[in-house]
Amino acid sequence: MIYLFHGSDVDKTRTKAFEWVTKARAKEPNLAYVRLAREELSPAALEEAALSGGLFVKRLLVLIDDPFPRARADAGEESEDSADDADDLLEERLDMLAASDNAIVLLAPKLPVAKAKKIAAKAKVEYTYDLPAQAGKPERGFNSGLVNALAARSREKLWLEVVRALRAGDAPEMLHGLLHWKARDLMEKGGRAWTPGETRALSLALIELLQNSRRKGLDLSASLERFALSI
Repeated sequence: MIYLFHGSDVDKTRTKAFEWVTKARAKEPNLAYVRLAREELSPAALEEAALSGGLFVKRLLVLIDDPFPRARADAGEESEDSADDADDLLEERLDMLAASDNAIVLLAPKLPVAKAKKIAAKAKVEYTYDLPAQAGKPERGFNSGLVNALAARSREKLWLEVVRALRAGDAPEMLHGLLHWKARDLMEKGGRAWTPGETRALSLALIELLQNSRRKGLDLSASLERFALSI
């Protein structure tokens, strides 16, 4: 079953999606949670998300984070071909995901209207968070201390923001998702403190951090603190 989160208010859409995930996990503790970043999507990954289950884990909660890449006009990290491939990969499997007993959360801020309607028709629930009309065109990204510290490449500030957020009760998966979102944002927009090659390495490092946490049973909170001090 698909739960679609989208809208022009990127900050609120992401926040509400991760809040929903946190509440769902608290309500159903036996849910196994998996977050799939755009770079991790493949036919096998989507089939596993839809079909996996077992003796000890009856259902999965899978958050597919920002799966539709915005095509770049120049020859950057992603081409229009790669954007089309990513779109096709997910859209061709919408029926399979919708029919799954697993909870599939599609987090897709700024989803085009036509695509949103197509996915919403298959979704169990659609959540839309748009900016007020008077707000005008928003600047991409978040104006939070966490992402600003990452953009500025400030180890001390980033570590402090991670610790503050964890102490305030934010789920480490939510923090990781926000950091990885910002890493991809830096890849697309660039940043004063990061070269293009470094932003790509940053994105890959965050993917590896989450994978190691899953596979090796590492504490994601502690891993995020170590990551903050390593940038």
